[in-house]
Amino acid sequence: MAALLLKEAGYEVLGIYMCLWDSPRSEHQEYEADHVCHALNIPFYSVDLQKEFEHYVVNYFCQEYQQGRTPNPCVACNQHIKFGFLLDKALSLDVDYLATGHYARIEHSNGSYHLLKAKEASKDQSYFLYTLSQEKLKHVIFPLGSYAKAEIHQIAKQGELPIAPRASQDICFISQKNYGTFLSQRFLSLPGDIVDAQGKILGRHRGIACYTIGQRHGLGLASGKPLYVIKIEPESNRIVLGSERELYSQKVTARELRWVTNDLPIEPITITAKIRYKSSEAEAALFLTRHCDPERSEGEAIYEVCFTQPQRAVTPGQAIVFYKGEEVLGGGTIGEILNTNI
Repeated sequence: MAALLLKEAGYEVLGIYMCLWDSPRSEHQEYEADHVCHALNIPFYSVDLQKEFEHYVVNYFCQEYQQGRTPNPCVACNQHIKFGFLLDKALSLDVDYLATGHYARIEHSNGSYHLLKAKEASKDQSYFLYTLSQEKLKHVIFPLGSYAKAEIHQIAKQGELPIAPRASQDICFISQKNYGTFLSQRFLSLPGDIVDAQGKILGRHRGIACYTIGQRHGLGLASGKPLYVIKIEPESNRIVLGSERELYSQKVTARELRWVTNDLPIEPITITAKIRYKSSEAEAALFLTRHCDPERSEGEAIYEVCFTQPQRAVTPGQAIVFYKGEEVLGGGTIGEILNTNI
């Protein structure tokens, strides 16, 4: 659909497919991409990014779970693969832009590029794109961002595209969300104690990589009241359980911050923030607590996010993304949970 809309707008378009994973599904997707390009009468290129994907996405995914954190591989893929290696490859073909089917918008005003939410809020994917810099945004187009999903389906039908639109898979390299089996093939996860907030042993866990903050089911415990994972302690290899009330926290750190306009905020600012893709935006204050070492990357700066209202199941390792109205200001990775109702 991105290619069709751009062709209709007068662009000279070519198609590029990135091979990320050696599987029958990947081969079929490449065939589909080639088939669409043939139907649209545009050139087709394929680029092998399996090694890069393994290093920047799959290895990162496993390492985060080993450390008791919950990763966001889609953010990593957008940052390093789609708008990293793929963008570089596309530009090497002497093109001006890389266009994708993301539901988001880009506007240029006052000398800067601005990343905006999609027209249809329920389909907005700007959460996954906060790492895009000014240099990258000037070479990126999101043709679908100004359309509702129903409009896209209608245009696709009218354009007689050979492949029916369908929803993308959550984690492309894991079938049926079988994280436990995939991770067990990558590293050894040792059993340990399940405890309550006071340290009382309640049972045994299968390995910290099998759990995430807020999890209630699959704990293997019989209890007279609902219990949730409220903390994961990789150092002691413990899973801490607590009540629903103990899941809420109001202040967290954010690390590895990226700001769309390139200049990280120095003074405190009021923003809205999303702690996961499907969560609602929540009002918060963002302020710098530790400056970065000038000899190290900007990602070493540590920020605190103080929410106006406590948030449920804030999860270390997940992306936290900051907004001002329709605009994505930037984002980072959730680090420590600084205060809870424990």
